[in-house]
Amino acid sequence: MLENLPTNALPRLLRRTTLSAILVGFVGFMVAIFVAPPLAALGVVLGVGLAIVNLRFLDHQAATVELRGEQSTKAVRRQLGGKTTGRLLVMTVVVLGFVWLNAPLGIGIVAGLVLYQIVFVLNVLRVVTNQGGME
Repeated sequence: MLENLPTNALPRLLRRTTLSAILVGFVGFMVAIFVAPPLAALGVVLGVGLAIVNLRFLDHQAATVELRGEQSTKAVRRQLGGKTTGRLLVMTVVVLGFVWLNAPLGIGIVAGLVLYQIVFVLNVLRVVTNQGGME
């Protein structure tokens, strides 16, 4: 589905997602300040920040994948999979550590990560529907 998008759609998607996530993270911070402990509000900001950093690492990693001639998609997945899995494992351990050490901060980080994913999915859905919809 995403392979049919124009080449300039992905950078715009990432930029729009990052800006939208920052805005949603700010709104989430403001809401959390009033309804949750202050550390939970800080956690929302940290969660959105972690998600943005993760996306930047993924974007950089995908840009540096070596394509050698007619390389199979399995080989490309293998190149991307190890580092991505490792990065997600480290993020999971860090978030679970924060949940264990300080529950409001950890739950805030999880909430920030979830907010980012919602923004990302909505932006991808918007780009796909603007390009002719799903098949």
